[in-house]
Amino acid sequence: MLKKISVKQLTVGMYLKEFSGSWMEHPFWRNSFVITDPRDIERVQASSIREVWIDCAKGIDVPPDEPAISEAESESQVEAELADAAQATRETAPVSTREELARAAKICAQAKRAVTSMFQEARMGKAVDPGKARKLVEEISDSVTRNPGALISLARLKTADDYTYMHSVAVCALMIALGRQLKLDEDLIRKLGIAGLLHDLGKAMMPMEVLNKPGKLTDDEFRIMKSHPEEGHKLLQESSGVDAITLDVVLHHHEKTDGSGYPKGLKDSEISLHAKMGAVCDVYDAITSNRPYKAGWDPAESLRKMAEWANGHFDPLVFQAFVKSLGIYPIGSLIRLSSGRLGIVIDQTSKSLLTPRIKVFFSTRSNARISPEIIDLSAPGCTDKIVAREDPSKWNFADLNELWSGQTGI
Repeated sequence: MLKKISVKQLTVGMYLKEFSGSWMEHPFWRNSFVITDPRDIERVQASSIREVWIDCAKGIDVPPDEPAISEAESESQVEAELADAAQATRETAPVSTREELARAAKICAQAKRAVTSMFQEARMGKAVDPGKARKLVEEISDSVTRNPGALISLARLKTADDYTYMHSVAVCALMIALGRQLKLDEDLIRKLGIAGLLHDLGKAMMPMEVLNKPGKLTDDEFRIMKSHPEEGHKLLQESSGVDAITLDVVLHHHEKTDGSGYPKGLKDSEISLHAKMGAVCDVYDAITSNRPYKAGWDPAESLRKMAEWANGHFDPLVFQAFVKSLGIYPIGSLIRLSSGRLGIVIDQTSKSLLTPRIKVFFSTRSNARISPEIIDLSAPGCTDKIVAREDPSKWNFADLNELWSGQTGI
C-alpha cells in the first residue's frame, strides 16, 4: 500500500517511494530508498518538500493514530498524480539568457550532486538505474527549451576538480540542443539526454590517481583511460531498464568517422547518428572546459578548431547542426567589432548566426575599459559587425565570465 504523508511523519525504517514535488526541490539522487539514517530525514525536512509517498509493504507504516494524507491502490496512481503535478508547474516559454541563468545555476548545482552520487554508487558496485536520471534530464531539457545557451554556457565553467561530473551534465544539455536542431522526436531527445548524462559512467571505474592526474597521461595511463567506454557499457549492461541508445552512446562516443577512434575503430556508416552526436558534444565540452592539466579554450575558437578536425573526426552534417545549435559565436566568446571595441557574446538572435547580442566593454583604440553597453547586431540600423575572434589569454580580462553571466564568483 502506498501512502502520502507529511515529511514530519517520516521515521527511520520507512521506504520512501517518491517525493511529492519537483526533482529540483529535494536533495537526493535517488527517489526510492529505505530511510536508515536520521540525517536523511533532517535533509528532507530542511528542503521545500512537504509531502512524500511511502510504500508500507517495503518499510514501516505510519502509526494508527497518525492518518496518512492520502492512500493509493497502485504505483501507477502515484505516478499519474506526480506527473500531473510536474506538468502543471513546468515553465518552458522562451526567455533571455540572463533570465534563465539563475534557474540554470540551481539545476547545475543539483545535477552535480546527483551525478557525483551516481558515480559513487557505481564505484561501490551498486547497480545504476538510468530511470532515476529521467527527472534530472527533464529539468535540463526544460532549461534548454527556455534558452538553449544558458545552462550549456554555465556548465562550461566547471572547475578542474568537478570536471568529470559537470561534463556529464554539459553533454546532456548539448545532446538535447543538438537533437532539437536535428528536429528529432522529443521522446528520442529525452533518451539522448540520458545517454549524454551517462556517457562517461565508465570513468567511475578508473583509478582516481589517473582520472584526476594534473599532468599529461603516460601511454599506460592513457591506455587505462581508453577503457572507460567499455567499462561504462559493462556497468549499464548489468543494470535493468537501460535503453539501447544509452548503451550505444556510452560505448561509441570516442569513435571517429575515419576509423581512428576507440574502442572498436568504427568508420563513418558503422557509427550510429546517436554516437556521432555524442562525439561532437563530448569534444566541445572537453576543449572549452578547464581540465586538471590545461585551461579551456574560448567557445568560438573551439568551434573553429573542431571545424579543422571535422574531416575524419566528426560527421559533417552532425557538426553543421551542432554549430547552428550553439551559434558561430557561442555565449561567452570574446570578439572584436569593426568599431574597434571588444565584447563578450551574451545571447544569440534569431536573425543570423553572425549577429548575436554583444556586451562591449573595452576600446582597442584607446586601450582602455569603457562603460559596458549591450549591442544587438541584428537590430535594424546597427552598423557594427564582428571582424574577428579574440584570444582571452592575450588580454587577461579577469571578469569575462562575470561580464556575460552577470554572476560573481563563477
